Amino acid sequence: MGEASTEFDDAADLTMWTRLSQTEKDVDRITKLDVNKTVKGSLYLEPNTSAWFDGFRGPFVYQELAGDILMHARVKAEGRRGGKPKRKFSLGGLMARQPNSYARPNWVSITTGTGDKSGQVEVKYTQDGSSKPQELAVENGWVELALARVGRVFVALYKADGGAWKVGRRWPSTLPDVLQWGVTAYTDWDSYSTLKQDAAKGNAKQVRGTPDLELTVDFVRFLRPELPEYADPLNTASVSDEVLIKAMTPAGA
Repeated sequence: MGEASTEFDDAADLTMWTRLSQTEKDVDRITKLDVNKTVKGSLYLEPNTSAWFDGFRGPFVYQELAGDILMHARVKAEGRRGGKPKRKFSLGGLMARQPNSYARPNWVSITTGTGDKSGQVEVKYTQDGSSKPQELAVENGWVELALARVGRVFVALYKADGGAWKVGRRWPSTLPDVLQWGVTAYTDWDSYSTLKQDAAKGNAKQVRGTPDLELTVDFVRFLRPELPEYADPLNTASVSDEVLIKAMTPAGA
């Protein structure tokens, strides 16, 4: 999987990544996207007012990959003037999405930033356009995120810099073999106002608002995860969090 991994040391690294808004024809809700320019040695993504929730769509840059995947990244979510993002649901991180699923959205994600409150990791599974998010407290600053599919399970893991890995969530894997694996960032849900109940209208235009998110991504690395064949990763009695973390996080991470 080394050929898909990106350290973001060269502006040309951006050519490895595809914008969803271009491939599936949508409003481009990215204000700024570059590599090794705004932040040296990093991908920088600044979203406009946007959302990934139920049928709402936001920014997403990805690589299309098949099979069992472990995507590992180090990210920092900040407000446009530094510090914590001030607008609700200003989050950035990793997502795995079923291609061409605008009509019936299917994806899993792990993001960090400001959710209902600041200093959160949000884990979210969206099935046929219905999102089920959960928020977990995390220290502000750099956070490592891992999103993996292995066999019949999706796993989302996270750790603050200098902290220990934690399991954010496990979900049954029902998505197809080939998925879009990549980076997302979105911000300023409250500006959708009356459109919060109407994804079709919300997606049809760029909603004017007060976006407040800058996402910096140090690297995105892809590996092939493995679990013993006998293991049932959806059952914590069969595969404890400790065992799952050891199997699903890169050596030395």
